[in-house]
Amino acid sequence: QVQLVESGGGLVQPGGSLRLSCAASGFTLAYYAIAWFRQAPGKEREGVSCISSSDSSTYYADSVKGRFTISSDNAKNTVYLQMNSLKSEDTAVYYCAAGVDCSAEPRYWGKGTLVTVSS
Repeated sequence: QVQLVESGGGLVQPGGSLRLSCAASGFTLAYYAIAWFRQAPGKEREGVSCISSSDSSTYYADSVKGRFTISSDNAKNTVYLQMNSLKSEDTAVYYCAAGVDCSAEPRYWGKGTLVTVSS
């Protein structure tokens, strides 16, 4: 059964850090582009970051560039999103998704993990 499971969300103070994990089962992450999306209350879903399968190129939304880092561990079939210098506007449910490439609509989605940035 194909599955993506996010973990690592929680409550953090502004300026703090969190590392999200996206673990895959039923397929090999290395063959897919893996993206992180987020959706804040009352807002549309937005793409945050993506790592391609072909050459491990990484992409970031302007709002997180310089603060977030996406990486993959193929041995663990897991992709990570390191989030530093968190701001209140980063509060959202974060989803990981797998697709053919970073420009395509993802094929598989996780159920999300909540990140709350608040003092």
